[in-house]
Amino acid sequence: MSKSEPPEQPEKIYLPRTSESESLKKIRHTTSHVMAMAVQKLFPKAQVTIGPSIENGFYYDFDKPEPFTEQDLKTIKKEMDKIIKRKLPVIREEVSRQEAKQRIQQLGEPYKLEILADLAEPITLYHLGDEWWDLCAGPHVENTSDLNPKAIELESVAGAYWRGDETKAQLQRIYGTAWEKPEQLAEYKRRKAEALKRDHRKLGKELGLFIFADPVGPGLPLWTPKGTVLRSTLEDFLKQEQLKRNYLPVVTPHIGRIDLFKVSGHWQNYKEDMFPMMAEDEEAASAEQGFVLKPMNCPFHIQIYKSELRSYRELPMRLAEFGTVYRYEQSGELGGLTRVRGFTVDDSHLFVTPEQLDQEFLNVVDLILSVFKSLQLKNFKARLSFRDPESDKYIGSDEAWQKSEGAIRRAVQKLGMNYFEGIGEAAFYGPKLDFIFSDALERKWQLGTVQVDYNLPERFELEYVAEDGTRKRPIMIHRAPFGSLERLIGILIEEYVGDFPFWLAPVQARLLPVSEAQLPFIKEVVEKMRSLGIRAEADTSGERLGKAIRNAEKAKIPVMAVVGAKEVEAESLSIRTRASGELGVMPVAEVVEKMKQAIVNRENF
Repeated sequence: MSKSEPPEQPEKIYLPRTSESESLKKIRHTTSHVMAMAVQKLFPKAQVTIGPSIENGFYYDFDKPEPFTEQDLKTIKKEMDKIIKRKLPVIREEVSRQEAKQRIQQLGEPYKLEILADLAEPITLYHLGDEWWDLCAGPHVENTSDLNPKAIELESVAGAYWRGDETKAQLQRIYGTAWEKPEQLAEYKRRKAEALKRDHRKLGKELGLFIFADPVGPGLPLWTPKGTVLRSTLEDFLKQEQLKRNYLPVVTPHIGRIDLFKVSGHWQNYKEDMFPMMAEDEEAASAEQGFVLKPMNCPFHIQIYKSELRSYRELPMRLAEFGTVYRYEQSGELGGLTRVRGFTVDDSHLFVTPEQLDQEFLNVVDLILSVFKSLQLKNFKARLSFRDPESDKYIGSDEAWQKSEGAIRRAVQKLGMNYFEGIGEAAFYGPKLDFIFSDALERKWQLGTVQVDYNLPERFELEYVAEDGTRKRPIMIHRAPFGSLERLIGILIEEYVGDFPFWLAPVQARLLPVSEAQLPFIKEVVEKMRSLGIRAEADTSGERLGKAIRNAEKAKIPVMAVVGAKEVEAESLSIRTRASGELGVMPVAEVVEKMKQAIVNRENF
């Protein structure tokens, strides 16, 4: 079987990763073949392409004139059950390329011929009894009776391009899941339902935080006013923390010359993931002398450092930017906010002397841990992302890599952090300390990262004047506590199930009138709250109080304040919170002061 391509499935629900046993691989791979056999029995014109086992299940791609329907899936599942009950042996056969070609030509399936061209002899076939076969390397169970029909379910149909190429045929992909026992299927469906409940794309739409629009393009989120408030709150939070630690803010452009990225090595190592260059004419294009959207911020920060000759007295220099970068992700790999084509990185680059390296690295880790604490992200491990000595994709000397990796290892050992090593996970120019977060569904996400880099200072010939008057090379630390701001927000939406803590919520309080007579007082209170940095709003919908309360709860607003005639007379508010329930009637001044303190301390109200 040829390697599967990423699915064209924008509504995919990402479930917790589960360790797939060899037994499950056999079950899922065989079940995919049973499904393909059932499809071709029911729909003789359907041609099969590829059908591997995947995490939590399997899929098969079909070229079929008419689209599959929900009823078709039910019919296919019934046919699969019949095939399983027939106890067909699963037979492995090895043949020559010529023999395989002749058999495929007899079937009249051109996709199999393309797959065959990529396979080395001998060619492996797997048969279900003597009725159906496909090119495949396995593994499989020995007999269809080894499959449990009650532990199998067909889930959905999605579009997929042949071999992931948008210029090739549009296929139909049927997804399914298969387990050893019905109880495992039931647990999978429970986790899937929980994942759907937390899905940040669904919640983001319901809460009015962001949208995707076809005229703009896939992987390019548009932030609504509420979503922009959320982004800005996170940015302001980190900017304040950085200012306390003497970071210097900078702003750099969204495009740059290709030559800049040739020096850094990104063009040579990252070209396929960059958006196509913009050149003034064909001659410039052929010479690769145009501009590209930046995939990284570091070469720009390097130019700011290099604009003057620096003294050791200026180091460490900590340049920081919320810089938007662009990566040409395949459309099938996009997933809401967690995998996009344009995203903002809370990027910083520190230029340090060798003597400053260890302490500055520790300071960066301390900042990242402080950020995670404020965001209530507790379940994470540190990954030491080192190079694979057998790979040739890395730049720089062995000595530089050994120094960089040594600095990272010393830091985590000194801090007593829970860590593991990831060989081959390093950036091409240096090792990293990555923070791998496990969310409420036990899915793994990379958030903050810190990198030690001896190579880019060498490639860009960076210098500083040392205390003895000689010119020396600084070391760079690349650092991003959030990582991608878009990915972080997607994770936070799912972690909080859209129920943001008070300090972070786009709308922190909504004031609800019992009748229209209380609106002037409410608007006066809202204006006062806003002047003090509290994100409050008045409910002017005219809905009855019960409906207004339900609307506020649906919008997951942390604080609701009900105002009737008595509250107006006493200049008070009847407070109900999502975190603590009914708090009773409180003076306006007391409510405002408590809200201010909750924001300052980043606590719930």
